[in-house]
Formats: sequence, C-alpha cells, structure tokens
Amino acid sequence: MLKKDSKIYVAGHHGLVGSAIWNNLKQRGYENLVGRSHQELDLLDSVAVRAFFDEEHPDAVVLAAAHVGGIMANLRYRADFIYQNLQIQQNVIGESFRHGVKKLLFLGSTCIYPREAPQPMKEDVLLTSPLEYTNEPYAIAKIAGLKMCESFNLQYGTNYIAVMPTNLYGPNDNFHLENSHVLPAMIRKVHLAKCLNEDDWTEIRKDLDLRPVEGVNGKSEQTEIVDILKKYGIESDSVTLWGTGKPMREFLWSEEMADASVHVLLNVDFEDTYKKGVREIRNCHINVGTGKELSIREVAEKIVREIGFRGTLKWDDTKPDGTMRKLTDVSKLHSLGWHHKVEIDEGIHRLYEWYKTGVCINHQLS
Repeated sequence: MLKKDSKIYVAGHHGLVGSAIWNNLKQRGYENLVGRSHQELDLLDSVAVRAFFDEEHPDAVVLAAAHVGGIMANLRYRADFIYQNLQIQQNVIGESFRHGVKKLLFLGSTCIYPREAPQPMKEDVLLTSPLEYTNEPYAIAKIAGLKMCESFNLQYGTNYIAVMPTNLYGPNDNFHLENSHVLPAMIRKVHLAKCLNEDDWTEIRKDLDLRPVEGVNGKSEQTEIVDILKKYGIESDSVTLWGTGKPMREFLWSEEMADASVHVLLNVDFEDTYKKGVREIRNCHINVGTGKELSIREVAEKIVREIGFRGTLKWDDTKPDGTMRKLTDVSKLHSLGWHHKVEIDEGIHRLYEWYKTGVCINHQLS
C-alpha cells in the first residue's frame, strides 16, 4: 500500500484520463504528485526520461501518456503510432525498473483484442485471432506494454499492473470535429445544429473561436461557417452521422476510469491478477468498463434529447460502421472490488454541461 506521502509520477497528467487520475489521487489525500508537460519532458527522449527519474525517484508511476488518435489518424500515421507508443513505454517502464519503482500502473486500450473476439471480451481472448486492421499498430504497441509489465513481474518480482479501459468520455475530452471520438463529436454536432436552428450566431461564433474547424473560426463569414458545418453533417434542421447507427458500444465516464485506476494502484497487486496454480501465467491485465452496451443510434438519440435539438437525425450508410460490438467482460475488475456508478444518461448530461462552460484544452502528448 502506498503511503499518503509517497511520490507518484503521473505521465500524461494533462490528458483525459491522466488529469482525472491526478485529481482522484489529490481527493484521496495523495499530495506528493509529480507531472511534466510534453514541453517539459519529451517521453520519446530516453536520455531526458532517465535524467527525470534520476532527479525525482518516484515511488510509484502511472503511465497514462500515449500517442492517440481516431480512425483516420491510425490509418494514415501507422509508423508514428507504433514507434512513439513503444518508445514511451520502453523509456518509462525501463527507467521505473532501473530506479526501483515500487508500483506501476500501465493504461492500455480494449483495441488490443481481436477484431472478431467473442462478446463480452474476457482478458484471455488476447492474441487468439487477428486485430482490427485500422488500429493494429497502436494495438500492438499496447499489447507490448502489458506484456512488458507481465514479463518484468515474472522475471524480477516487480509489481506492475496493466488496465485496459473501454471507450472513455468526460471532462477535458476532445471535441475537435476532425479527430474527436464518437460521443463528444455527436454532442458538438447536435449542439451546433441546435444553435443554427435557433439562429444563435453568438454561440456558434464562440464555439468556433474555441475550436476552429479546418481554419474556419468565429470571425469567418457566415456563409463560410454554414458551408463548413454542412460538410460535417451539421444543418439547421438535421444532423448526419456516419454509418448506420447499429454498432454497439460501451462507454465509461473518464473520472470513473480514474477511480478504478487509483483503486487498482492502491489495492491490487500482481499476484491478485491471475489464477493460482496455473503453469503459464498470462493475460494478467484488467478490463475496465461498465459491462453494458448500447447502439450508436441510441446514444445519438439520448444526446438529441439532452440538448433539446428539434431537427432530425440522419445516417450516412456509405460511411463505415467500424467494429459492430466491443463489450468488455469486467468480472475480474468486479472481483477486485470496483464497480462503476455513472450511467450513460447522467454521463451525457455531465459532459454537455462541461462542454457549455466553453473550456478549450489543447490536446497534446503529455
């Protein structure tokens, strides 16, 4: 068990999950936290990472930093996704070992599982069949990270735990239309369509000043704004979304992911993550999610109701749906003493309220 004065380094403390983990630790009375922005510490630079560990000597490490992006980015920048994530993991986990870090928590992703994995996905379906092609390089990097933790534990007796979160959403989320994930993108699209419907140009311009779209901001001509929003399926009487709306997805509030992560960091040891007496110890990572799913169409309809948009939802079935189901089996997490509390309706309400505050976060690797 980490003491309240233990020094904990949170890598990626400005990101969606890292910032929530930082806040959760603070709320639990852990004040001796260390963080560095990307400008202060480049995690791709092995010399800089070693110097940081030489200087700080953390007792525990949370590795929440990663090079991330949506489907298009994963397809276009495949080398960046595998190289940068492997490098970050190699540097941070390697220096944690060299400096005798007592506890390490590695954050991955449920994209590690096969494209056609049986649903819900148990931890032991890892590496049983091919991955989804679009994010294969990122998934392989995350698999390498969890296997690195597992292997250090087995060879050297370290206490490194890997957690694999489902689709996350929450404060500090990314709402930029070009590269955001599905739930925040839908919230922004429906919000802007409502503003168009109500002729609320003050709010539209404020929104685009905070998060410009392809260079179009709140100072652009009205016709230019209307055209760029239409390109993204946003009109005064309708919102058009990609695909059929049929894929099923599981969503977890990011602050709950943080709470689960801190619970694991403080209460779970490596020996708790696998069955005793087995000859081959593997798949020691822990799924983190709700164990509940709903269709993209259902999520969109909930968002329309929350925002109060009076137009219609349309679906462009010429665009890809992606994986049809990605539901995690969270029985291991439940057996380790953590359950989610925030259901999707409450989460959508919270996120829309946060979005309306007009907070703009520059998302960078941190």
